[in-house]
Amino acid sequence: MTDTSPIPLPRYPAAPPIDLTIAEAAGDAERFTDYSVPDAGIRALYTTESIWQSWLDVEVALARAEAEAGIVPEEAARRIAQVGRLASLDRDRVIAGMRAQGHPLVPLIEELAHAAGEGAGGWVHWGATSQNIMQSGHAILIGRAHAIVSRLLLDCLAALADLAERSATMIMPGRTHGQHAVPITFGLKVATWIDDLLRGHDRIEHGVRPCLRVMMAGAVGSFASLGEAGPRVQRRVADLLGLEPMPVPSRALLSPQSGYISDLAIVAASCARIAIEVETMMQTEFGEVSEPVPPGSVGSSTMPHKRNPKLSADVLDLAALVRSTAPEAVAAVIHPHEADGGATAKLDAAMQNSLVAMGDMLMRLKVILEGLELFPKRMRRNLELSGNLIGSEAVMLALGEELGRDEAHRIVYEAAMRCATEGEDFEELLLADARVRSALPPMRIRALLDPAGHVGLAPQIARDAARRARKAVLGD
Repeated sequence: MTDTSPIPLPRYPAAPPIDLTIAEAAGDAERFTDYSVPDAGIRALYTTESIWQSWLDVEVALARAEAEAGIVPEEAARRIAQVGRLASLDRDRVIAGMRAQGHPLVPLIEELAHAAGEGAGGWVHWGATSQNIMQSGHAILIGRAHAIVSRLLLDCLAALADLAERSATMIMPGRTHGQHAVPITFGLKVATWIDDLLRGHDRIEHGVRPCLRVMMAGAVGSFASLGEAGPRVQRRVADLLGLEPMPVPSRALLSPQSGYISDLAIVAASCARIAIEVETMMQTEFGEVSEPVPPGSVGSSTMPHKRNPKLSADVLDLAALVRSTAPEAVAAVIHPHEADGGATAKLDAAMQNSLVAMGDMLMRLKVILEGLELFPKRMRRNLELSGNLIGSEAVMLALGEELGRDEAHRIVYEAAMRCATEGEDFEELLLADARVRSALPPMRIRALLDPAGHVGLAPQIARDAARRARKAVLGD
């Protein structure tokens, strides 16, 4: 009879050998259950079976590399490779061993040796320590998860390129400190999102590289168990697994993984900025955009009119989860001596949680960006809320060419403050001011107050950003 009870949590696991989602791990199993958003596939990489298989793949590669180096008999390496699949092993016996030993890897090694048989089994795990196998196996999983994250980021950039192009000339209020500033186009706003995600994609592409390395130098990183053949074996193991060898193969070095997790946290923050802007612009008082709301979607059980920013809220929450892993990851770098199980456990858990949450977050952001609704009429109407005051900079600059910048600023400021405090019309005040009339004809003043004339290079910046995004997506 198959034992289906939970697998016990070892004292220092490389990753929790339990099948929990990131939401369940946070004690909120239903929070991110959204059947309209497909799963990114990263969660499946961190099931118990997937983790174990990655370790078995490393054990097989180690045996093959050592056979090529003349350390392990070739027949033993072939036999280890033949049985190095979970389907060939007794899962219940591995679980029982974990319960008895409290070790995350040894029972799996013992089961692999048992399956290989008496002649070959004695060569399993030759010259390696547990962390060599587990960290190298995790490098395989990080590489696979990173490929998903990278692809999703590029998908988001492709959607942003479309958005930037179609809204390059879509005029709306620019806002600083929550107030109208000068006019922009929605495409300019999107250009800032593109720039952030392009930089973030570049950051994680570089940051992941030191994590995709094999460590096969034994207990303290000295190759004491393999001697002169050690570096050659490590290089071959890396080749067989599609990874790189660690230049200094020490278990003390946790900064590469910590740095990558920190890079993911920064990217998550950039994604959260997009989500909070979408959520804010969806507010009734703004009404400028809407995340996609499928027909029949219910926003509230008691208020049928609600169109809630569900996906944006999820992106914000998931980004917070990713960001919360960074402090733990950085703290894990600080530990004594050549290895520390607690530091490694913290880092591995942070990596798993960060990557799973990134996948969930980017899937939702992709849906938002690919289906984002834009309401240009509402954007234009919102421009009028400040009663032409949004054109004050344009008037000041034109007036400054005639009267000097300081005098122009003083005149326009006085008129603007009267509008703000007394409710007077900005255009009428300007036209009534003799100083302004002597410098600028009425038609010129009215033209300067037209928001469309003061968006600068916003359309060009939006289109340039779109081109850069498409270039990244195509891999140019």
